[in-house]
Amino acid sequence: VLGHIYKCKFFFLYLAVNFDHFQILRAIGKGSFGKVCIVQKRDTEKMYAMKYMNKQQCIERDEVRNVFRELEILQEIEHVFLVNLWYSFQDEEDMFMVVDLLLGGDLRYHLQQNVQFSEETVKLYICEMALALDYLRSQHIIHRDVKPDNILLDEQGHAHLTDFNIATIIRDGERATALAGTKPYMAPEIFHSFLSGGTGYSFEVDWWSLGIMAYELLRGWRPYDIHSNNPVESLVQLFSTVSVQYSSAWSKDMVGLLRKLLTVNPEHRFSCLAHMQASAHLAAVVWSDVCEKRVEPGFVPNKGRLHCDPTFELEEMILESRPLHKKKKRLAKNKSRDNSKDSSQSENDYLQECLEAIQQDFVIFNREK
Repeated sequence: VLGHIYKCKFFFLYLAVNFDHFQILRAIGKGSFGKVCIVQKRDTEKMYAMKYMNKQQCIERDEVRNVFRELEILQEIEHVFLVNLWYSFQDEEDMFMVVDLLLGGDLRYHLQQNVQFSEETVKLYICEMALALDYLRSQHIIHRDVKPDNILLDEQGHAHLTDFNIATIIRDGERATALAGTKPYMAPEIFHSFLSGGTGYSFEVDWWSLGIMAYELLRGWRPYDIHSNNPVESLVQLFSTVSVQYSSAWSKDMVGLLRKLLTVNPEHRFSCLAHMQASAHLAAVVWSDVCEKRVEPGFVPNKGRLHCDPTFELEEMILESRPLHKKKKRLAKNKSRDNSKDSSQSENDYLQECLEAIQQDFVIFNREK
């Protein structure tokens, strides 16, 4: 029996991936929850994006629960129009998620570059995201943060949904109640539920966000003038008084589709793949071709360049106090320093306790196994 246990342990260690298995190539982004860089796995030479989150910062900002929830969700899902998780691991300083590398940039970046998205292009994004959202619904997941910043393009121009940081799982008729999301993209029922403490909300909220995003891609601005500092009370009022203005230049089908996604009452909103497939607005779509990425996107990102803000790389090299490329030296130094001082004289017992809890509870993941 002992021999079997040792064998299993050795096999698990063999499968476990760590920081040393990757070569760091360059920093490409940062969010509220960590930073992202391009990496190459040394044995396969395959390229990925690696998101890393400093443990101490996560503890100080009370974000550990969110990181663990995101990991729990990503380890259970895989879809052609999602940014999929491949590996997760940790060291003394950071938690790491290694995911699909999509080099086409996010839709926010392209909006800021004044890209003019055609109706056909936006229609394909809507279809690709409809497939992704329908899959998430089948897995009982509400994403809660569908917006241009969280849609990444691959090199061919196909859309992939990322960032499950505030996603939630609801089962068996449960309803979500938290005020979560990015205000300009949040559905009316989220604000309503927060104010009145009513019945909560469900999967329909992601489809509203999809409608807001599609409108913004076509027009360059959003249908409602909402900002992060708007009080919730005024937003509930806004949805009942302001009507969306659709451009006369848009086709009847596109306006019809946007109206269905931007229906204030969630019961009447398009909010599943069956609704989309049955609609006259998408009658010509061959869904199997969309699923197989056989429909050519109207916008293809320029292959000759990296579609991200170059300042991320400068910040990592110059301003970052704990740069990733110097991690090995730093951890070795920390280890020798820790060994030389009495560990019972901890400056911060609570922090140490939290760090130990993360070390123990963090789930190591390897999709290859």
